[in-house]
Amino acid sequence: MATVLDEVSQASAQIARETAQRPGKRTRMSGWHFVLLPIAILFLVPFLQMALASFSPAKELVAFPPPFIPSHFTLDGYAKLFGQTDILLWLGNTVIVSATAIVSNLVLCSLAGYGFARLRFKGRSFGFLMILATIMIPTQLLMIPTYILFAKLGLLNGLGAAIVPWLATAFGIFLMRQFFLTLPAELEEAGAIDGCNRWQIFFRIVLPLARPALATLAIFTLLGAWNDLVWPLIAINNTSSFTLQLGIANFQGAHQTDWSLIMAGNVIATLPLILFFLFAQRQFIATMTFSGLKG
Repeated sequence: MATVLDEVSQASAQIARETAQRPGKRTRMSGWHFVLLPIAILFLVPFLQMALASFSPAKELVAFPPPFIPSHFTLDGYAKLFGQTDILLWLGNTVIVSATAIVSNLVLCSLAGYGFARLRFKGRSFGFLMILATIMIPTQLLMIPTYILFAKLGLLNGLGAAIVPWLATAFGIFLMRQFFLTLPAELEEAGAIDGCNRWQIFFRIVLPLARPALATLAIFTLLGAWNDLVWPLIAINNTSSFTLQLGIANFQGAHQTDWSLIMAGNVIATLPLILFFLFAQRQFIATMTFSGLKG
């Protein structure tokens, strides 16, 4: 058993070393940098404009065309955001929904992905194809039956309505299965020879090697659960259960819209995602490198 765990720790260290070395190699300038740099700036401009607009006076935001750089910076938008709305409550609700979704996906999708990658059972391929087929179904087609189901279960107008759809995802199962297929089966066989059962092999050998894939799954789950708007807009009418995106959407009125308030809310909603991705980007890159999302 100790021998297998030593091999797992060595493999994990090797993945960490290779992941840490890659950014150093990419510091060398190449022709691709001249292509990617303008594209990066193009994607950065809307975020920069949003941040500047959140500090702009309200009158300048309704001018045409609105100035890119405000004539003077003001915190009126943030003052109204934290003083006149329940932004902190909505932020807390969104954190609860996203954290629950991340933990649930890491547990359920990793278990399902490992089962489809390693276990041999009747109907395995058909079951996996059926799970992948659900990705091709437009979400709009499922909203009415899902709403009826949630109404019968009594899950509407609460955080449960926003949490339950994110407990597990077909993409998460697919991602974890693809990563598990790239791991050498010899480590698991050695663990079985040393007396490990299937659960010990999974938790003590497989999962430590799957940290890059788990980080990537956490990023995708956070992006989906944090930015989800359409389903909460249908299923939640109680303001105390609003998520952040749903609360910001209600800032826009039928006759008048306070754009400085909306821009400040968008900055608060976007900043945690950027920080989380910066924290987990090395693991994200490692997953795409080692798994390759191969079939």
